[in-house]
Amino acid sequence: MSQPGNRRFGRLVLVSVLAFTLLAASCGGGDGSAGGDPPTETGPAYGGEIVYGVEAGNSGGWCLPEAQLALSGIQMGKAIYEPLTAPNADGDYVPFLAESIEPNEGYTTWTTKLRPGIKFHDGTDLNAEVVKNNIDAYRGAYSGRDAVLFSLVLSDISDVTVVDDLTVQTTTKTPWVTVPAYLHGGGRLGIMAQAQLDDADNCHSNLIGTGPFMLEEWSPNDHFTAIRNPDYWQSDSQGNQLPYLDKITFRPFPDPDARANSLLSGQLDMMHIASPQQQEVLIEEEAAGNLATYSTTEFTDVNYLMFNSGAEPFDNIDARMAVAHAFDADDFNEVINLNLAEMASGPFPPGNLGHLDDAGFPDFDVDEAEAAAQRYSEAAGKPLSFTLTVAADPQSLAAAQYFQATMRDIGVEVDLVSVEQAALINNVLGGGWNVALWRNHPGGDPDLENPWWNSDSPVNLGRFSDAEIDALLARGRAEPDKAERDLIYQDVNKRLASQAYNLWTNWTPWMIAGDPGSGGVLGPDLPDGSAPFPGLASGHPVSGLHASQ
Repeated sequence: MSQPGNRRFGRLVLVSVLAFTLLAASCGGGDGSAGGDPPTETGPAYGGEIVYGVEAGNSGGWCLPEAQLALSGIQMGKAIYEPLTAPNADGDYVPFLAESIEPNEGYTTWTTKLRPGIKFHDGTDLNAEVVKNNIDAYRGAYSGRDAVLFSLVLSDISDVTVVDDLTVQTTTKTPWVTVPAYLHGGGRLGIMAQAQLDDADNCHSNLIGTGPFMLEEWSPNDHFTAIRNPDYWQSDSQGNQLPYLDKITFRPFPDPDARANSLLSGQLDMMHIASPQQQEVLIEEEAAGNLATYSTTEFTDVNYLMFNSGAEPFDNIDARMAVAHAFDADDFNEVINLNLAEMASGPFPPGNLGHLDDAGFPDFDVDEAEAAAQRYSEAAGKPLSFTLTVAADPQSLAAAQYFQATMRDIGVEVDLVSVEQAALINNVLGGGWNVALWRNHPGGDPDLENPWWNSDSPVNLGRFSDAEIDALLARGRAEPDKAERDLIYQDVNKRLASQAYNLWTNWTPWMIAGDPGSGGVLGPDLPDGSAPFPGLASGHPVSGLHASQ
């Protein structure tokens, strides 16, 4: 029988490649009202450029209904596009481009009224017709747009109609209390101008939104540069028109060490990062006056091993249990996270509906891990072994090597398959994998996880089929009472744990760092006056960013 006692020292070498990375940001405010004069002497000044480092490029472009946007693609897209709704500081979805959005009594018809006077970058009006066409494109009902994934996510929308020039009515097949959350879509459901929507050849690169910046140049996997929209509709709390910056350029740095070094050497003005190992270094830099930082685990996503439960070997629960029981969360946090991260108990972070401190995930138990692996071997007629697909960055590779060593301790061989982060989504969608080191499920309304876990959904990437989870997800979607919904999603949490469809590791500690004089990461208050969303797992606004003076 293998023992875990001597693993810590041996695995410390795995993190030697993680010597440096980064976190951080800065905050701004505003009420979103229109018009106004330049900022006062005490506020941010107009002008300047921020060069912002992101963790990956986005070679597929931004034809939004068809795009497969990870965080970096969403972050860049926020410069150009805006959604109908947005989450506020409480996690409630409130109108954004919409002025109001109201359901009927049965939550089967939603009426959206748009803000008047908003224009796209090409000078055309934001109106009900173009919004209807965008929603239809996302749900796969608009000619010329092939929204394979979004059409599944929005399949419960049965019809979208124009009521008048600024009013759209959306009808659903079943009661759906969280339509406003889906119209935000984690920042992916921006509204495109009609000219982009109908551009068959260049929709991915002919970017036309209502956002604070307009596309100047995009060189895939090198840079994405956008310039100030002089006709942008939002203003700060003093009535000063946004954005403050003249220009923003995003540059991808998949290697977090290179991203951090580029910030400290002055090649970048700001960056985002999720690696906890470098937090202490950046905090020291902030204390020395070299950086301004903002970090949060509020409404964050979760890191985890995602099992492909639709194919061998992980269609067998004993294979999943062998990996789950072999996982020592305390050891992982010490070796990989240097005890700087908060270990996850499930997919819902603290404060979120459905969160549980202990959802009943299998305990660390080497004897039971070996027994489960043996049961699998006897049933399958061969030893348990598998591939682990991972993004090719130092942090992810170190975590993957840790799991490889963990499984070797119980006699299970693991082969690592590393891919560039930009290709990871396509790799997993292809289906030819066993386990993937994954990050997903940013906090917010738990119904947003329905497509990822519903048995009938092709974007159930883990490919598990569970009638109990399906029934709970259906109840949660239709239940308007918040307390009752909390209990429903706690039951989802427990079921995911008992079946070990995923092995949760830690909540993602998202951080942004920038020059000491830069800031405005959280942007202005939302148009209804509510405080901005504090989370970073789906990016952050860029309308309030300002450069060092």
